[in-house]
Amino acid sequence: MFMSLLMVLCSVQAEDTPNSRQARRIFNSAYQQVFGEQGATLHYDVNIIGIYKTNGTIWYKGKKSKFEDAKMNSWNDGVTVYTVKKKKKKEVEIHSAKNNKSDKYSSKFKFEPENFDYSIAEQPEGLMITLHAKKGKKGIKEVHALVKRKTYEPISVRIKIAFVWTTIRISNFRSGGITDEMLRFPKEKYKDYEFVDKR
Repeated sequence: MFMSLLMVLCSVQAEDTPNSRQARRIFNSAYQQVFGEQGATLHYDVNIIGIYKTNGTIWYKGKKSKFEDAKMNSWNDGVTVYTVKKKKKKEVEIHSAKNNKSDKYSSKFKFEPENFDYSIAEQPEGLMITLHAKKGKKGIKEVHALVKRKTYEPISVRIKIAFVWTTIRISNFRSGGITDEMLRFPKEKYKDYEFVDKR
């Protein structure tokens, strides 16, 4: 019992250092710039250990989002997801935002900020915030988030799930100025498409 208590105290002390507090504060600032109520947009280049690569642009605002990449365009109004796959002609898939079966990949990247211990270090390109999953937490095991020194805008993110690393390079980042109209599914543009309901 004494050893268990000592281990808990040591882990609390390890988490509550000036470095970890600074890392968490800066990470929270960067996170809010992307996922805060003001919304954000960015261009992304994804590389999963050289096997899978894609790039595109995404817009966020609260639970709403829109993204465009080489394979598909998608709109999420917080309730319904509309997906147009570019290889499938004249078809719009409809999914539930709560159970989006068309987006199995993103579900693996579900992020819970409280599941990690934080640290920060200087890098030539900016500030590197490192997150290590706490013992027993599933999903994302490690995150390396590179942000700009003064603004804390994201530059790149490396994410480890199991033994696989995914690298996301970010450009053309802008926080704020995202309206609901920008994220609205333009139904009139696809009026001659077949709507396939997969909810």
